[in-house]
Amino acid sequence: RYEPTWDSLDARPLPAWFDEAKFGVFIHWGVFSVPSFGSEWFWWYWQKEKREPYVKFMEANYPPGFSYEDFGPLFTAEFFDPNQWADILKASGAKYVVLTSKHHEGFTLWGSKYSWNWNAVDVGPKRDLVAELATSVRNRTDLRFGLYHSLFEWFNRLFLEDATNAFKTRKFPTSKSLPELYEIVTKYQPEIIWSDGDGNAPDTYWNSTGFLAWLYNDSPVRDTVVTNDRWGAGSICTHGGFYTCSDRYNPGHLLPHKWENCMTIDRSSWGYRRDARLGDYLAIEDLVKQLAETVSCGGNLLMNIGPTHDGRIAVVFEERLRQVGAWLKVNGEAIYGTKPWRAQNDTVTPGVWYTFSPKEGKVNAIFLNWPVSGTLELGEPQAKLGETQVKLAGYKELLKWVALGEKGMIIALPQLTPQQLPCQWGWTLQLTDVN
Repeated sequence: RYEPTWDSLDARPLPAWFDEAKFGVFIHWGVFSVPSFGSEWFWWYWQKEKREPYVKFMEANYPPGFSYEDFGPLFTAEFFDPNQWADILKASGAKYVVLTSKHHEGFTLWGSKYSWNWNAVDVGPKRDLVAELATSVRNRTDLRFGLYHSLFEWFNRLFLEDATNAFKTRKFPTSKSLPELYEIVTKYQPEIIWSDGDGNAPDTYWNSTGFLAWLYNDSPVRDTVVTNDRWGAGSICTHGGFYTCSDRYNPGHLLPHKWENCMTIDRSSWGYRRDARLGDYLAIEDLVKQLAETVSCGGNLLMNIGPTHDGRIAVVFEERLRQVGAWLKVNGEAIYGTKPWRAQNDTVTPGVWYTFSPKEGKVNAIFLNWPVSGTLELGEPQAKLGETQVKLAGYKELLKWVALGEKGMIIALPQLTPQQLPCQWGWTLQLTDVN
């Protein structure tokens, strides 16, 4: 049994499924999806920091005295079809999904008895959005279902009172944050608890270790659940399950501890923005590059979309997810279930990232640029004459190659028209019998 101490909790092995999964989809959805302007931090930027664009936006478009709470009934979700969402998630090739059950605004997407009249069952959609998505994902896909939960809430009076007392009092975690965590685990049995938002309070204030000990010992998901590292000030990148370290974290080198790169398709926001332009969204080439880099360095990629207030996954997000899925259909063997190789990227040719498939004993070289010369030089693999074989994922014939001294090889790529290429945006060479 795990003790409620970091020493004990940090010694828990991460359930194997998480490292094998490699790719998940993050969904930021909530009352912030109603103004859908600027950022999901809308309330904070408007009311607390009084940033000019947010203040002007409200003055120009809403009556005087309009409060953030007034956005609640406008969060309508009339087009939310959880089966359609599940089908898009499945098509993306993702192996898990993480839904924001509650962001820093405190609005819960389930009918929480600890969030009276500020939840999706009492206000707005009048639906349990968490339950509906969990059911569809589990019925229609093999994705693992996870939940994001914000520990703190910007404007909750109990939290602000505790903060004024330098967190010597614990009214907020005992009456709101912790009861919600126990509620979502018991009710929805998520296999990922993605914690966030410590409000600069230490983990002792949140009693994070107490909750995690229960989660790992006695909860209905104790054997399969994974957690992240955001459990109080100072715990990030140090304690918990997998490390996130920061948003959009992509170190570009191998880390000794399992980590996740959580990032957004919209470069500047996690929630939906009506004012976003095409150039604000990462192109599919960028996403394939992020995936290859992240996985080769031992990480998972958690790619975020922000649905609209009426429950739609915007077409641009759907297209990106389906494109990643199409790429993974051809190159999935170089991603899922792989381990980092001795080299992460190539020393001679930039834009080449390595992974290793332990079952097949294959080295995968993912290259992001198709060379004009038709030959690809790799500085890292040590090929063996008469033994090493090279294949292009999605193409039948073996490829010809020559070794370069003790280390390195030149590979002749097949001469294909764009229509004949097995995929776009990045390709995989599968090398067997290399040292």
